[in-house]
Amino acid sequence: MSDRNFVDYVKICCRSGNGGKGSTHLRRDAITAKGGPDGGDGGRGGHIILRGNQQLWTLLHLKYRKHVQAGHGGDGSGSNKSGKYGEDIILEVPLGTVAKDAETRAVHFEIMEDGEEHILVKGGRGGLGNTHFKSSTNQTPRYAQPGELGLEEWKVLELKVLADVGLVGFPNAGKSTLLSVVTAAKPEIANYPFTTLKPNLGIVKYRGHQSFIMADIPGIIEKAHEGKGLGHRFLRHIERNSTLLFMIPADTENIQKEYNILLNELEKFNPELLDKPRILALTKSDLLDEELMELLEPEIPKGVPSIFISSITQQGITTLKDMLWQQINS
Repeated sequence: MSDRNFVDYVKICCRSGNGGKGSTHLRRDAITAKGGPDGGDGGRGGHIILRGNQQLWTLLHLKYRKHVQAGHGGDGSGSNKSGKYGEDIILEVPLGTVAKDAETRAVHFEIMEDGEEHILVKGGRGGLGNTHFKSSTNQTPRYAQPGELGLEEWKVLELKVLADVGLVGFPNAGKSTLLSVVTAAKPEIANYPFTTLKPNLGIVKYRGHQSFIMADIPGIIEKAHEGKGLGHRFLRHIERNSTLLFMIPADTENIQKEYNILLNELEKFNPELLDKPRILALTKSDLLDEELMELLEPEIPKGVPSIFISSITQQGITTLKDMLWQQINS
């Protein structure tokens, strides 16, 4: 998926429909000259609705749709006929889409299943017709309720990428290079931080025609949980990966410290992320010989499966795929 086509954030103005007016009609026919009230209710205004679609992977189709307007409800009429409902607007979104209020940032809901629907902005209620206001002291009420006005609200839709394996590491840790080697994805690769600005997805082919999905996600930096760097735009994607592959260059000054910083950023953003299975890959290991690898062993964090790899020379790549497959299916 190209960088231009992947959109994981949109802000849209949603206008729900107005409710229709209730009717003040009094019954008249060939037999009855002055009948009682028979005014129908106004129709409900149209809702703005989000629906999950598992065939979608991006919010690209909503990028340029800045304003969404639902239909207005119809007015009630005589013979207790209710007005028609306003036309609902249904926006289809990928699974993992989170809907938020643009001003307060309050989370409304998250779409997790195919076909799942939630009302994003409710339409106005239709007004009650005069039939509802008939009483023993007022048998011919000549008033009815007006329809309730619809709402105009700005909403934010954010997408969390769904993948079997999410790559976690500082910028320039070799994540894009690994993805380009083990999948058919073609992420931008260069020797400077933040080459990857949006997630890239790739399918990793495994033994026996099996496969799993890997996501190269923009690099984390210290204090990302506070929104620094790419901040929350990076971290939210990690939430929907079943296994996390931590990637740290073998030539980094302090492997344990870098690993701890990564863990800390995940914990501060969402403590539940630490419950996900994880593997540590020490990248750029083509720079090391066996003696140097042995010297680095004491610096490697304990309690997490680890492996030396090199995407350039393919060192350890097959073993890494075996480890990931076993972790995903354990």
